[in-house]
Amino acid sequence: MRSRSGIVFLLISLVIPSFLSAQERYDELRSRMVEEQLVERGITDDRVLGAMSKIERHLFIPAAFRCRAYEDYPVSIEEGQTISQPYIVALMTELLRLKPGMKVLEIGTGSGYQAAVLAEIVEEVYTIELIESLVVCSDSLFDLLGYDNIHTRHGDGYMGWEEHAPYDAIIVTCAPSDIPEPLTRQLKEGGRMVIPVGDTIIQDLVLLRKRMGKLRRTKIAPVMFVPMKSSDGKRY
Repeated sequence: MRSRSGIVFLLISLVIPSFLSAQERYDELRSRMVEEQLVERGITDDRVLGAMSKIERHLFIPAAFRCRAYEDYPVSIEEGQTISQPYIVALMTELLRLKPGMKVLEIGTGSGYQAAVLAEIVEEVYTIELIESLVVCSDSLFDLLGYDNIHTRHGDGYMGWEEHAPYDAIIVTCAPSDIPEPLTRQLKEGGRMVIPVGDTIIQDLVLLRKRMGKLRRTKIAPVMFVPMKSSDGKRY
């Protein structure tokens, strides 16, 4: 008959290898994601590639869908929302031309994954989410992972976060029918904003560059994002 200590040792010896092999599988999938979905599609920014190589994307996805965390399409999260396809996260981040020391505003925290990517590159990230339960979940995860440069807020993203403006860059992960004027005001001179725009299922991903107080607009690609909504549920 085994002693209690012997049984405990046996259980640990069985569990730890299983855990390590699962972690190793995630690491391999993440490496393949970066190489096959990002590099081979033209993502070249070393800071973006480094951030997405480091961050454990599966931690930002509900346990039931973690097996799909590194696949080449969006994944469902809580409250009917999604975490964007890895390539779209990389593309939008690269378009901002981020550098250390910058301050970035994100509209639509969602799972928190995009904010974490930003936080690996810039000094401060301010992120707003309309759905309170998502704010609570992302806040907890940011604390767990040690992201003390991510600042969250529960509120209407259309209005931005004026107290901390101007921002070097703004990224929007939900689609309004047109560019929100409060966000254009909060964008720093010389800054960049990337945002999906349109009131149909397919929107245009747009890059805005602020020069001499005016916005230069470039259409990047067709995309699919959840609509931007107000606190009373109306679509902007």
